Amino acid sequence: MSVPDASGFSARGVLTADSTLAVERLQIDAWRRMSPLHKVRTVDGLTRTAQALALAGIRHRHPDASERECFLRLAVLKLGREATLRLYPDAAALLESSA
Repeated sequence: MSVPDASGFSARGVLTADSTLAVERLQIDAWRRMSPLHKVRTVDGLTRTAQALALAGIRHRHPDASERECFLRLAVLKLGREATLRLYPDAAALLESSA
C-alpha cells in the first residue's frame, strides 16, 4: 500500500485504505470485465440500498414522522437545503422547526 500524503490520499489514488494494491487491482479488473448493463444494475442496487438505509435512519430518528416528512428529510440529505426548498416549498415549515 502507498503511504498517504498530508491530505490523506496516496499518489496512486487508493480506493480503500484497508486493501493491498494487489486486491485493489483485482477489484478494478473485475469492474473492467463487467458489461455496461451489469455496472448500471450494480450502481442502481447500491443507490437503492443507500437510500433505504438513509430512510431507515430518518425513521429511527423521527419515529412519529409522516411519509411526507420522511420524504422531505431524505430530499434534504440528497439535494441539500436550498434545492429542497425550491423543489418542495412545503419543506420550509419542516426546515424551520429543525433549524
